[in-house]
Amino acid sequence: MFTDEPSTNAAASEPAVKLAVCVLASGSKGNAIHVSDGQTAFLIDAGLSGVEIERRLGSRGLAPDRLQAIIVSHEHADHINGVGVLSRRYRLPVYLNRKTAGAAKRIGRLHCVNTFDCGTVFHIDNLHIHPFSLSHDAEDPAGFTVQTNGIKIGLATDLGVVTAMVTEHLKGCRALILEANHDTRMLIDGPYPWPLKQRIQSRLGHLSNTDSRQLLCEVAHADLEHVILAHLSETNNTPDTALNAIAPALTGTLTRFEVAVQNRCTEIVCLR
Repeated sequence: MFTDEPSTNAAASEPAVKLAVCVLASGSKGNAIHVSDGQTAFLIDAGLSGVEIERRLGSRGLAPDRLQAIIVSHEHADHINGVGVLSRRYRLPVYLNRKTAGAAKRIGRLHCVNTFDCGTVFHIDNLHIHPFSLSHDAEDPAGFTVQTNGIKIGLATDLGVVTAMVTEHLKGCRALILEANHDTRMLIDGPYPWPLKQRIQSRLGHLSNTDSRQLLCEVAHADLEHVILAHLSETNNTPDTALNAIAPALTGTLTRFEVAVQNRCTEIVCLR
């Protein structure tokens, strides 16, 4: 697992990492995010198979047996497929809200269940997790901020509209994982049936590149270091299309952009 213990090489003089995040996968075929402060680590969602999540963790030098928990955002299969097996295999508690627990029929047997309420902070060791409500076609979907040592990261994917609540929670983050699901013109001109296009564009669907750019403009600040664009449609978006639409919103800043994709992990983003 990522650690903030001092190194014996030249990097030892650098400040210790206080919070780190790695998107293991993002998209309609499976989602998982690893968060750690060097001592405590957990996953937000586990939508790939258990074996594939273990493989992706290993590809970044992260150890599944060092995880303390799995947090579930909502009950859709691409967010829970690996939750049950990982919970049982590593004896991990699973955190989810009550409506999600009731709707997640295919999650399987869990080692331990802890429920949370959107709007109420809960803690995993020294990490403060604040779930907040999103607008999506699930029972009670949640976005999250994670905070420790004065550093906050924010996650908002699988939402159809940006509410004032979402904007408020994402202010002051040093790193953001934001949905940029589709390019509107690609969606309209693309092969999906019209009812699916309407669902994606609805308040219960997914954010477009334009929506994501507007949200980013509202929450950007001088200390925002990293933005990871996530949950891109493989049919109605491309990494270059998303970056070209959204990154210019922060032209002249030092904010770094990355696009999370379905078939490989992002780099580990370390905040010091």
